[in-house]
Amino acid sequence: MKTPEWLKPGIYGAVIGAALVGVVGFTWGGWVTGGTANERAMAMSQEDVVASMVPVCLDMARSDPLRAGKLESIRAASTYQRRDALMTAGWATMPGTDLPNRDIAQACLAALDVDALPERPESAVDEG
Repeated sequence: MKTPEWLKPGIYGAVIGAALVGVVGFTWGGWVTGGTANERAMAMSQEDVVASMVPVCLDMARSDPLRAGKLESIRAASTYQRRDALMTAGWATMPGTDLPNRDIAQACLAALDVDALPERPESAVDEG
Protein backbone atom coordinates (compact mmCIF):
# COMPACT_ATOMS: atom_id res chain seq x y z
CA MET A 1 0.00 0.00 0.00
CA LYS A 2 1.29 3.35 -0.97
CA THR A 3 0.87 6.14 1.58
CA PRO A 4 0.15 9.67 0.49
CA GLU A 5 3.06 12.08 0.48
CA TRP A 6 1.41 14.45 2.99
CA LEU A 7 0.81 11.73 5.65
CA LYS A 8 4.32 11.72 7.19
CA PRO A 9 4.49 15.52 7.80
CA GLY A 10 0.87 15.41 9.02
CA ILE A 11 1.70 12.76 11.63
CA TYR A 12 4.78 14.71 12.76
CA GLY A 13 2.68 17.87 13.04
CA ALA A 14 0.02 16.10 15.10
CA VAL A 15 2.59 14.62 17.51
CA ILE A 16 4.48 17.90 17.91
CA GLY A 17 1.19 19.81 18.29
CA ALA A 18 -0.04 17.40 20.99
CA ALA A 19 3.25 17.73 22.88
CA LEU A 20 3.10 21.51 22.59
CA VAL A 21 -0.51 21.63 23.83
CA GLY A 22 0.47 19.41 26.79
CA VAL A 23 3.44 21.57 27.72
CA VAL A 24 1.47 24.81 27.42
CA GLY A 25 -1.49 23.34 29.32
CA PHE A 26 0.59 22.14 32.27
CA THR A 27 2.84 25.20 32.50
CA TRP A 28 0.49 28.08 31.76
CA GLY A 29 -2.95 26.51 31.42
CA GLY A 30 -3.35 25.51 35.05
CA TRP A 31 -3.61 21.79 34.34
CA VAL A 32 -2.45 19.53 37.17
CA THR A 33 -2.13 15.81 37.69
CA GLY A 34 -4.45 13.89 39.99
CA GLY A 35 -1.73 13.66 42.65
CA THR A 36 -1.15 17.40 42.67
CA ALA A 37 -4.89 18.07 42.83
CA ASN A 38 -5.15 15.69 45.80
CA GLU A 39 -2.24 17.38 47.60
CA ARG A 40 -3.79 20.80 47.10
CA ALA A 41 -7.19 19.58 48.31
CA MET A 42 -5.64 18.07 51.44
CA ALA A 43 -3.73 21.28 52.19
CA MET A 44 -6.85 23.40 51.70
CA SER A 45 -8.91 21.15 53.96
CA GLN A 46 -6.20 21.29 56.64
CA GLU A 47 -6.19 25.09 56.44
CA ASP A 48 -9.98 25.14 56.76
CA VAL A 49 -9.90 22.86 59.80
CA VAL A 50 -7.29 25.07 61.48
CA ALA A 51 -9.32 28.19 60.67
CA SER A 52 -12.45 26.63 62.12
CA MET A 53 -10.65 25.70 65.36
CA VAL A 54 -9.20 29.16 66.06
CA PRO A 55 -12.45 30.43 67.65
CA VAL A 56 -12.42 27.39 69.96
CA CYS A 57 -8.85 28.22 70.99
CA LEU A 58 -9.76 31.87 71.57
CA ASP A 59 -12.78 30.86 73.64
CA MET A 60 -10.62 28.54 75.74
CA ALA A 61 -8.18 31.42 76.26
CA ARG A 62 -10.97 33.83 77.24
CA SER A 63 -12.61 31.46 79.70
CA ASP A 64 -9.40 30.19 81.35
CA PRO A 65 -9.32 31.28 85.02
CA LEU A 66 -5.51 31.33 84.84
CA ARG A 67 -5.52 33.48 81.69
CA ALA A 68 -3.42 36.36 83.06
CA GLY A 69 -0.57 34.13 84.19
CA LYS A 70 -0.58 32.12 80.98
CA LEU A 71 -0.63 35.26 78.84
CA GLU A 72 2.28 36.62 80.82
CA SER A 73 4.27 33.43 80.23
CA ILE A 74 3.45 33.63 76.51
CA ARG A 75 4.55 37.29 76.41
CA ALA A 76 7.74 36.44 78.30
CA ALA A 77 8.69 33.75 75.78
CA SER A 78 10.82 34.75 72.83
CA THR A 79 8.95 35.27 69.58
CA TYR A 80 9.84 31.88 68.13
CA GLN A 81 8.90 30.06 71.37
CA ARG A 82 5.48 31.64 71.85
CA ARG A 83 3.72 28.90 69.93
CA ASP A 84 5.17 26.31 72.31
CA ALA A 85 4.15 28.46 75.29
CA LEU A 86 0.59 28.64 73.96
CA MET A 87 0.60 24.88 73.50
CA THR A 88 1.83 24.47 77.09
CA ALA A 89 -1.02 26.72 78.25
CA GLY A 90 -3.39 24.10 76.84
CA TRP A 91 -5.34 26.39 74.56
CA ALA A 92 -4.28 24.55 71.39
CA THR A 93 -5.50 21.19 72.69
CA MET A 94 -8.90 20.77 71.12
CA PRO A 95 -11.72 19.01 72.97
CA GLY A 96 -11.57 15.29 72.32
CA THR A 97 -7.81 15.24 71.71
CA ASP A 98 -4.90 14.57 74.00
CA LEU A 99 -2.18 16.62 72.33
CA PRO A 100 -2.03 20.24 71.18
CA ASN A 101 -1.98 21.04 67.48
CA ARG A 102 0.95 23.17 66.29
CA ASP A 103 -0.92 24.69 63.35
CA ILE A 104 -3.88 25.65 65.52
CA ALA A 105 -1.49 27.10 68.11
CA GLN A 106 0.21 29.26 65.46
CA ALA A 107 -3.11 30.53 64.09
CA CYS A 108 -4.49 31.14 67.58
CA LEU A 109 -1.35 33.04 68.55
CA ALA A 110 -1.79 35.30 65.53
CA ALA A 111 -5.45 35.86 66.43
CA LEU A 112 -4.66 36.55 70.08
CA ASP A 113 -2.04 39.18 69.23
CA VAL A 114 -0.56 38.91 72.72
CA ASP A 115 1.57 42.04 72.35
CA ALA A 116 -1.50 44.21 71.68
CA LEU A 117 -3.59 42.83 74.55
CA PRO A 118 -3.86 45.24 77.46
CA GLU A 119 -2.53 44.24 80.84
CA ARG A 120 -5.48 43.37 83.01
CA PRO A 121 -5.33 42.20 86.59
CA GLU A 122 -7.29 39.05 87.48
CA SER A 123 -9.38 40.95 90.00
CA ALA A 124 -10.77 43.31 87.36
CA VAL A 125 -14.49 42.91 86.82
CA ASP A 126 -16.15 43.63 83.48
CA GLU A 127 -18.74 46.36 83.68
CA GLY A 128 -21.81 46.60 81.50
